[in-house]
Amino acid sequence: MSKTNNFIFWGLYIVAWLIFVGLSIEAGGLVVNFFFTLYEPEFVQNLYQKLDLIQMYKDSRWTFFGIYSFILIISILKACLFYIVIRLMHKMDLKKPFNIFVSRQILQISYYTLSIGLLSYIARKLVKNLMHHGFVPDNLNQFWADSQAFILMGAVIYIIAIIFKKGVDIQNENDLTV
Repeated sequence: MSKTNNFIFWGLYIVAWLIFVGLSIEAGGLVVNFFFTLYEPEFVQNLYQKLDLIQMYKDSRWTFFGIYSFILIISILKACLFYIVIRLMHKMDLKKPFNIFVSRQILQISYYTLSIGLLSYIARKLVKNLMHHGFVPDNLNQFWADSQAFILMGAVIYIIAIIFKKGVDIQNENDLTV
């Protein structure tokens, strides 16, 4: 591997760590925000992202728990996705990238990405429906605005994972014949 490619790879590794830390902080902040909404609702406006769903909690607890579950699951899945990316980048041998570990990790990344996209899409449609009934404020779209991009990205990564799996099979077959 050339020096430039190695430098770019490690630069992307650092960027992946930064994104993972940011997503972990966001997920943790949303979890804290959730518990403060339940136990100290007057303090919510001072917290992370000022996600104030007190009125929804008062109007319908089921709606509140459903919407907040979507928010928490999506944010936690995003952090887990980047943890898998970091683990892949850390353990991957760039001299021999076609191995079972890399193939499985890429497949797992595609599943997480597709799950984030589908859950975001379902949440967006649910919130759009609930807005007609006056339950949901407008500030929730930030959590699932990119659902279609995640679905498309998940499909592309799945195709790459299948290609990698085939590459692993071919490499193992070549190793056995030599």
